[in-house]
Amino acid sequence: MASSFDKYQKRKLISSYVSVVISIALVLFLLGCLGLLVINSKKVADHFKEQVVMTIYLNDTAKDVEVNQLKKSLAMADYTKDAVYVSKEEAAEFMKAETGEDFMDFVGYNPLKNSIDVHLKADFVTTEQLAEISEGLSNKAFIEEIRYDNDLVELMNDNVKKITFWVLIISALFTLIAVLLINSSIRLAVYSKRFIIKTMQMVGATKRFIRRPFVWKSVQLGIIGALVALAGMAVVLYYLDLTFPELELLRNTVLIGALFVGIFLLGILITWISTFIATQRFLNLKTDQLYY
Repeated sequence: MASSFDKYQKRKLISSYVSVVISIALVLFLLGCLGLLVINSKKVADHFKEQVVMTIYLNDTAKDVEVNQLKKSLAMADYTKDAVYVSKEEAAEFMKAETGEDFMDFVGYNPLKNSIDVHLKADFVTTEQLAEISEGLSNKAFIEEIRYDNDLVELMNDNVKKITFWVLIISALFTLIAVLLINSSIRLAVYSKRFIIKTMQMVGATKRFIRRPFVWKSVQLGIIGALVALAGMAVVLYYLDLTFPELELLRNTVLIGALFVGIFLLGILITWISTFIATQRFLNLKTDQLYY
C-alpha cells in the first residue's frame, strides 16, 4: 500500500512539475513572439514604405546627357534606395504583357513617355519629404511630370503610427498577464506542499532554509520552460526568415540575442519572485488557516 501511495504521490508531483513547465513555456513563447514583432515592426513598416514608387516622366526632347546626369544624381541622392530607367518601348511591352493586347495597333504610335521609377528610403516616404523632393526635381526643364500616390503614403504612415501604438500597449498588457499566469501556476504548486512547509517550520527549520529548495526547484522549472520557449521562438524566426527573406529578420542579431536572453532571464526572475512570495505567505499562516 505504501509503495502504491508513494508511486501515486510521485506521479502527482511529476504531473504538477510538467504543468508548471508547460505554462511557463507557453507564456514565455507568446511573449517572445510578441517581442519579435516589436523588434521587427519598424523593419516591416519600412519594407512596405519602400514599395512606394515615385515616377519621373521625361520629355521626348530630353537629351541623353541630361537623362544620364539625372540618373547619376538620383543614384547618389540620400533619399534614393534604387532608381530604374524605363524606356517608352519597355513600358509598351509591359502594358502589352499585362493586357494581352497591343494598344499601338489602335493608336498607331507609342504615346508613353520615357521614365525613371524611384524607390525611396523609408525615412523619406512622408508627404512633406515627397513634396520637397518632387519640387526640387520639377525645376529641370526636361522633366514633364512627377507622380506618386500621396493618399497611399498618408494612409500608410497613419496606419504605421496606430499599429506601433497598439503593439506597445498589447506588449505591456501581455507582459502583465504573463507574470500573473506564471505566478498562479507557481502558487498552485507551492499550495500543494503547504503542510510540508508548516511541518518543517514547526520542527524548528528557519524560513530561509524552508524556502531554498522550493525556490531552487521553481527556478529549475523556469529554466526548462524558458529553454522550451526559446526553441519555439527560434523555429518561428527561422521559418519567417525563409518565408520573407526580403525583411532580413536575422540581420539584427544583437537585438534578437538580447530578446532571447531577456526571455530566459524573465523565466528565472518570475519563478523566483513568485515562489518566494508564495512560500512566504504559507510560512506566515497559522496551522488552522492552512485548511482554507
